[in-house]
Amino acid sequence: MLEDEYDKTRRRLPRHLRPAPAPERPFAFTIRPAQDRDIADIREIYNYYVTNSVVTFDEKPWKMVQWREKFAHLAKLGMPFLVAESPTGQILGYALVQPWKPKSAYRYTVEDSIYLGQAAAGKGLGSALLKALLEACQEVGIREVVAAISDKGADASIRLHEKFGFTEVGRMGRVGFKFNRWLGVVYLQKSIPKRRKRPVAG
Repeated sequence: MLEDEYDKTRRRLPRHLRPAPAPERPFAFTIRPAQDRDIADIREIYNYYVTNSVVTFDEKPWKMVQWREKFAHLAKLGMPFLVAESPTGQILGYALVQPWKPKSAYRYTVEDSIYLGQAAAGKGLGSALLKALLEACQEVGIREVVAAISDKGADASIRLHEKFGFTEVGRMGRVGFKFNRWLGVVYLQKSIPKRRKRPVAG
């Protein structure tokens, strides 16, 4: 008897007598400020999108030295940079803001960036990271957040930002060229209310 024939003739327990499958572990994470030790995982997450998608216009994977320089620069500016960490210590995704433009008059305006590891997509992590990022922006006095999103392959990112009150403020077509296709950019913006001072207990 062939192996596949044997498998077909094996007796199986009735469904109600079969052992219950092991319950799926709940998706859990902690959001915290990024640290230097997270850079390797952040780089791996980002480089996946560089080489496999058009959601970023970078075409060459980033090196560790580039990420270390960016991390140090954002830390010096006091810009929020967050990671989501699993109970086992795996970095599941990250969110950061960086200056929108270098001129000093833009100092209260930033551009956000959120990337998730493949295993963390579709589980609500993007919402949690963006919520935490906006709260962190308010804490440091940022007043405007801009999202610059590819007009191809990033519909989920646009919906995520709209969910948190971002509104579309403009589009630019055919400003990027990657994987032999022209790409545009959708700009969304959200105003951050000034943080209220807590009343002093008297």
